[in-house]
Parts: sequence; C-alpha cells; structure tokens
Amino acid sequence: MNRGRAVPRRTCVGCRVRTAKSDLLRLVVVEDALVPDPRGRLPGRGAHLHPDLECLELAERRRAFPRAFRLPGPLDGSALRARLAERDVQQQDGRTVSDV
Repeated sequence: MNRGRAVPRRTCVGCRVRTAKSDLLRLVVVEDALVPDPRGRLPGRGAHLHPDLECLELAERRRAFPRAFRLPGPLDGSALRARLAERDVQQQDGRTVSDV
C-alpha cells in the first residue's frame, strides 16, 4: 500500500466539478473586479475556475461569483473574460500558454 501524496482538490464555481487544484485558476476580487491569481499569492478569499470561457459563462449565468466571494452585487469579469479569450486564441494557434 504505497500511496502518493494527497493532491489538494477544489471545486470549479462554473461547472461544479471537483478536480486537482493545479488544474484550476484561482480568482480573487480587487475593487469589485475578478482578477486571476495563477500563483495563489494574492490576499483575500479565493474561488477556483477551469481556465476556459465555458466555465466562466456558466458561473456568470448561475451568479456564482458573489456567492463564492460572499459579496453583494455583480462583479466585473470583463478583464478575466478577455484574458481567457486571448488564452483560447493562443491555444488554437498552437502557441504555449504559461499563465492566464
């Protein structure tokens, strides 16, 4: 019974699938805007999301971000949406993507 190290697991706020923390993008709120935190170092409450537009759209449709961050009202996700769209374009072009 040689078990490896336990892998931290988190739930995507968009699709609600539990997966390894390393497969998800951590988000924090800075001045009512969603900010990606790929290194996990920014202060504040974090929420995790698969780094694709489908999960972002699902989370926005479900109004999951205010609940996850325990904040009232809508949060601005336009900068996050632009970064994820740029990442998708880079992947389609075959370029490598280091950080979102």
